[in-house]
Amino acid sequence: MTIPRAFIFDLNGTIIDDMGYHAIAWESMINNHLKAGLSFEEVKMQMYGKNEELLVRIFGKDRFTKMEMAALSLEKERLYQAAYKPLMKCIEGFQSFADKALEQGVDMGIGSAAIMFNIDFILDGLYLREYFKSIVSADDVITSKPDPETFLKVVSQLSVEPKDCIVFEDAPKGVESAANAGMKCVVIKTMHSEEEFSAYSNVLFFIDDYTDSRLYIDLLANP
Repeated sequence: MTIPRAFIFDLNGTIIDDMGYHAIAWESMINNHLKAGLSFEEVKMQMYGKNEELLVRIFGKDRFTKMEMAALSLEKERLYQAAYKPLMKCIEGFQSFADKALEQGVDMGIGSAAIMFNIDFILDGLYLREYFKSIVSADDVITSKPDPETFLKVVSQLSVEPKDCIVFEDAPKGVESAANAGMKCVVIKTMHSEEEFSAYSNVLFFIDDYTDSRLYIDLLANP
């Protein structure tokens, strides 16, 4: 087989299993502070794209000014970071897999809907920055996932073609974004079941973590 030229990782729920902490922080912000009265499941369904996009989907485009949305977004991330920091760790097997990818000349990038405030928190907290030649955040794009802009910016910075990349995602909207960019996906089952991805034909396979042998056999040809 031909080894992919690049791997692109979403960050939250894909390199780290932290989406539950984001959901708790959003639920607190949306219901306790902003009094929206949504169920926890309804909050989870809105957790894609930029923070500001989430606020507009729930509260409408005229509820907050841009300055207010930026402040709410930052406060939500502070709630998340305070809860997650003591437990921060990579999904099992990630660093071994990333080391093997580097050995075989596969470039790696991050394409995330997170703001750089959060990306820096994870990359520096877990000493992962050296793995990635490209980092594209919510701050770097006009339109977030499922628009392909995030992933297309990563491939541009890595100087590779979309067809030569594999995306690692945990969310249906992220897989849709990869499909819109012309890329295949491996899905990490941290927050969503396999059934939730049934509409997408670009999923190669599903994994629980990075110890799955298919990553080495199918993607790196090196069990």
